[in-house]
Amino acid sequence: MGLYKYLLNTLPRPLLIRLSYPFKLIVPILYRGDKTHCPVCERSFSKFLSYGSEVAHRKNVLCPHDLTLERHRLMWLFLKEQTNFFSANKLNVLHIAPEQCFLKKFKKQKNLNYLTGDIESPIADIHFDLHEIPLENDRFDVVFCNHVMEHVKDPIQCMTELYRVMKKGGWAVMQVPQDHQREETYEDANIVSPKDREIHFWQKDHLRLFGKDYPKWLEKAGFEVVPFPVTALYNEQEIEKYRLQKSEILYLANKK
Repeated sequence: MGLYKYLLNTLPRPLLIRLSYPFKLIVPILYRGDKTHCPVCERSFSKFLSYGSEVAHRKNVLCPHDLTLERHRLMWLFLKEQTNFFSANKLNVLHIAPEQCFLKKFKKQKNLNYLTGDIESPIADIHFDLHEIPLENDRFDVVFCNHVMEHVKDPIQCMTELYRVMKKGGWAVMQVPQDHQREETYEDANIVSPKDREIHFWQKDHLRLFGKDYPKWLEKAGFEVVPFPVTALYNEQEIEKYRLQKSEILYLANKK
């Protein structure tokens, strides 16, 4: 797994996306078992793969079949159990930085008008800078934008743009890497090298590390935020079975 870890932390994201397709055909065979379960692909394995940078590397978190991580499995469970995402008559959905594990499933849903966007991803429908979304006001009922705000120059501007294109009554899931031991978000414009950014912000292309104050950032953009801690949603056995991050909090951002 040394080569796997090296490639994971070295190759650019668009290339990783392309290489993941043959990867998913081979690796699941090596992890047959029933100790962990992915609710997205509905498959069980002896364990999951490791994932993350040198600073934030985690064991037993990446599903070998559909490549879900803790945040993906949490969001899927949340959508099924806490929202009408799968049952509403018709929803207009904008998915920024679409995850492979969700893409085909969401595209097949007959109750969704589903549009994906990204600045460079080869699997996105349209490409644009999130600071200036080239779409009209009040268009979307649901927005997904996970693990993006730590990469952008101005998160408040990007959040405000997503708020603008959402309908009143719409809701969004915008998760970020979050240090729950840190009260305030950590930023330093003098930290510019990939090596230093990984040390301070957990990944070489991150520009900040969000703290407990992350909901306040969403509120500054106009959202009303409702927190859903993992430990309030699932018991110890479920957290271990699905390999969720025990400290994670899913924030539902509403436009009233």
